[in-house]
Amino acid sequence: MATHTNIMTSDLGWVAELAKNEIDPEAANVFNSLSQLDPKQLVEESALSLLEDLRDLFTAYARAFNTFSEAGAKYSEAKIYGITNTPADFMIFRNNVKLVFANTAHGIINVSFNQHAPAGMTVDSNTRPASASQEKSRDLIAQLGQFLDVSWTFQGEKVSIDRLAKFYFIEFVKASRAVKKDSSNQLLLKQIKALLQEKGLDL
Repeated sequence: MATHTNIMTSDLGWVAELAKNEIDPEAANVFNSLSQLDPKQLVEESALSLLEDLRDLFTAYARAFNTFSEAGAKYSEAKIYGITNTPADFMIFRNNVKLVFANTAHGIINVSFNQHAPAGMTVDSNTRPASASQEKSRDLIAQLGQFLDVSWTFQGEKVSIDRLAKFYFIEFVKASRAVKKDSSNQLLLKQIKALLQEKGLDL
């Protein structure tokens, strides 16, 4: 039979609450004092935990991704920022494209792209799947299950946090890939070169 010998002390706070109520049952009602029995509090704590886990994953992905950039010499680096006046909301930013994770309402975490291409640059949208370009904002919804277990779902199906983070990091990198727009002279040169190649000639 398996034993749980690696339980963290920080995970046993609820046992301390039970013990306090056992010692002095009139001081507080155990069913009111334990947040583990408050569904609203459980969902709020789960939302914060989910956002913190996602931020940790995105930070690790961005750090690994940026190591190949050689301090921006090869491509723009991805950066992670917290969102002011929120407990755990954050965004990943590159080339004026933002991917934002925000706890917009009780039991809802919104994932959204915000894109603004600077002059002379465009965002390479050809490499993105149609689903990502058509649907720029999605909601993860908390569901309270058996034994007050909180799970996060998308369109009614439970999501894997690791798979979610990997999917969105890939989409973000593709969406934020900056491509310099060709000048009119370069475009004309390409057209002339293509016409010459059709006739068997080359520049």
